[in-house]
Amino acid sequence: MTTQRSMLIDGSPVIGAGDAFSVINPATEEAICQCNMASVEQLDQAVSAARRAFATWRQTPDAERRRLMHRIADRLDEHADELAGIIVQEQGKPLALAQMEVGAAAAWTRYNADLEIPEPLLEDSDSRQVSASRKPLGVVASITPWNWPLMIAIWHIMPALRTGNTVVSKPSGLTPLNTLRLVELINEVLPAGVVNVVMGEAEIGSAISAHEDIDKVIFTGSTPTGQRIMTNASGNLKRLTLELGGNDAAIVLPDTDLDTVAERIFDTAFINMGQTCAALKRLYVHESQYEAMCSRLAELAARQKVGDGFDPDTTFGPVQNADQHRLVSALVEDARANGGRIVCGGEAPRGPGYFYPPTIVADVSNGHRLVDEEQFGPVLPVVAYRDLEQAVSMANDGAFGLGGSVWGSDLELANRLATQLECGTVWINNHAEVLPNIPFGGSKMSGIGVEFGLEGLLEYTQLQVINSRK
Repeated sequence: MTTQRSMLIDGSPVIGAGDAFSVINPATEEAICQCNMASVEQLDQAVSAARRAFATWRQTPDAERRRLMHRIADRLDEHADELAGIIVQEQGKPLALAQMEVGAAAAWTRYNADLEIPEPLLEDSDSRQVSASRKPLGVVASITPWNWPLMIAIWHIMPALRTGNTVVSKPSGLTPLNTLRLVELINEVLPAGVVNVVMGEAEIGSAISAHEDIDKVIFTGSTPTGQRIMTNASGNLKRLTLELGGNDAAIVLPDTDLDTVAERIFDTAFINMGQTCAALKRLYVHESQYEAMCSRLAELAARQKVGDGFDPDTTFGPVQNADQHRLVSALVEDARANGGRIVCGGEAPRGPGYFYPPTIVADVSNGHRLVDEEQFGPVLPVVAYRDLEQAVSMANDGAFGLGGSVWGSDLELANRLATQLECGTVWINNHAEVLPNIPFGGSKMSGIGVEFGLEGLLEYTQLQVINSRK
């Protein structure tokens, strides 16, 4: 086990004053290192440092902020191998996927650096001139999950920096190491206090959401936690962006060429071992093609090599943590006990590591826990439908509304069905694709606000209108 890891507050390393915890490698169940959670007093210090830095950072010329963000992207590229290795070690995903995460993080940083912040002239008439501008909010708190530890931190931090805000970041205690290293690299470029990082769980998360000197919280994670953040944030009406749970449904149109779509469906359902908010999590297939689709997906599952992410032959890493591994196993067993047919997988291998094979479950429907709940792991329930009206009804049945998809060659029909799905994003012949220039956000209980693109960037700003009478 390596040595203790520090937080970073006002540009200086700080050991947490709270409880000690170990970061666990999910492939071996061995401790990587020890950390300490922050105390509430240390969170206050981080927020104070961010507030002091905000006074000057907000005045930094736009071109200079852009230049510094490009330097951060350069640092990510220069440390790509190191960062990818940390991701594999603490999160478990295969090295190739971790390398993709690092590359995407650098590209996302550069995209945000180059975004233009509009300042439109709304009216210029004989009687008045009205203009609009965007001002930074102040201190932004970022709370990130364990599934994409570097990428989601970038999604939160970079738009905040671009718009002149300062940041206090709190990574998941399950995967804090990449964010700690990211903030160290950022602090090699930016003034002290602009980006700070603290560690902690429920106590620190609650203190962040209720903190009177934090102006915005951006959170990616579970719906119950998002609800608690929203309640706690009411004290100073802080701005919120909440990207919460998803139980994304996909509908395969009748007479679809399964050979064309099966591999892409498999890839978008099992991306990151299914541990992605917008992964395809429920698949609805017409009864005439049901068995054929189950067989094709099982064939694809059988090709996967489950193992340690550092093994070059591995295509499928472990579930990230013991609790999630238990949940996935419990949902499969519940399906099995209630008539579900395990087409492939369905049994965790013996030995160390939170491994679970890609699993296809047939003969389930709405009402089964595996279909109704977000499994967030390497299991895909496949549900048969009679007609498209029933498919849309089942797809919309539930509290979540993050993403959805329609698959088939009849694009006119696919687009018509897409408008009927109750979710923030609908993909056609694709799923789970997020892009830096395309807004992304959920409906219903999957969140509020959007990320990415200009719309996402502006959520870090306050609109100010200046109305001047001539």
